[in-house]
This record gives sequence, structure tokens and C-alpha cells, in this order.
Amino acid sequence: MKQYMLAVHSVEGEPTPSDDQRQILFAQVDRVNAELQAAGAWVFAGGLQPADTATVVRVEAGAATLTDGPFAETKEQLGGYFVVDCESLDEAIEAAGKLPTARHGSIEVRPLVER
Repeated sequence: MKQYMLAVHSVEGEPTPSDDQRQILFAQVDRVNAELQAAGAWVFAGGLQPADTATVVRVEAGAATLTDGPFAETKEQLGGYFVVDCESLDEAIEAAGKLPTARHGSIEVRPLVER
């Protein structure tokens, strides 16, 4: 089986869900995780703190420079990720479509490099 990353994107400026709405979204994600686990396709998943908590590391001439993140100047930021083990890209896309972020943001599906 091939592994895919489902990158969950949040959009800067979009309204922040209320605590009740967040709990509903978390429950929906838990259901998708349970489905993926039952199918043997779930490898790993994790959410990320907001992009403004990031630290960007650059090494130039052997010296590390640290700056507050995010590095990318974009309104869309990575909010979390899943690694799934699927038979095909279509199967990974189907899994991504079940996540609430597909309805309230976007999810990038990308195959992992095989070594």
C-alpha cells in the first residue's frame, strides 16, 4: 500500500469556530480516524498549533538563525496532517473528503516519497 499525507489547511481571517462548533468538528475527525483505523489505513495524524507559534530555522554559513513563523506569506496555513496507507490516490481522496476541513477549508492530498 502507498502512503499519502492529507494536509489540513486553515485560512487566515476565517471566523474561528466557537467551542461548541470545535467539539463537533473534533467528533467528526474522531469518526474518520476510527473508520481509517478499522480499515487498517490509519498511520498517524496530528493537529498543529496556530502558524504564529512557529519558529523558522535557517542555517547560513554554519550559524542558525531563528525567526518567528510562519515563513510562508500566505493566508492559508497548515493546520494538521494525517498519514494514511491506501491502495490508491482515489482511496486517499475519499478519506480526505470525509474530514470536516474539506467542507470548511481545504485538504491537500500528496503521496509520500517511497524509498
